[in-house]
Amino acid sequence: MAKLYFRYGAMGSSKTANALMVEYNYHERGKKALLAKPSTDNRDGERIVKSRIGLEKECVLTEELVKYSDEELKKYDCVIVDEAQFCSKEQVEFFTRIVDELEIPVICYGLRTDFKNELFEGSMWLLAWADEIEEIKTVCWCTKAAKCNARFDKNGIIREGAQVAIGGNSSYIALCRKHMKEGNLGPTITEMLKEL
Repeated sequence: MAKLYFRYGAMGSSKTANALMVEYNYHERGKKALLAKPSTDNRDGERIVKSRIGLEKECVLTEELVKYSDEELKKYDCVIVDEAQFCSKEQVEFFTRIVDELEIPVICYGLRTDFKNELFEGSMWLLAWADEIEEIKTVCWCTKAAKCNARFDKNGIIREGAQVAIGGNSSYIALCRKHMKEGNLGPTITEMLKEL
């Protein structure tokens, strides 16, 4: 029986690397997996899924995916969605249709919450509707579990602003809840910011 999966984690937890490895494993076994991402994530190119360790692959956009016919979708053994937090409610609902009506598993990877510790739209609906939810773990600079995505600039942690600001290691860091509340970015980032 096909399922809708939501595999979430904080920044730097290797979500994208995991998505690309799953796609590769399907390919290696002679199966076809369709890789997708929302157009909001344009950091590495419009149709590229790229991990921080250098793995990358071309993909389709979820905005296009929802227009695929059943016949087009049935060519695939699995659908893998990266940066799923940026999906709309309608797109997540479409994923449930792929699973329930076409019996094709959909595996979504993304952040659970933003830099204010508030749910993204896509994450909220995946948490509500996914058949299986799994956390991909990473650690804070203090080695406790990092569950928060802190956005920062040269002045420290940013606590206000637009929910979506595409960025990587130079503007986001995963922190434990305690250090997020304290605004403590840890010694490495603090030293880096002093040099700016």
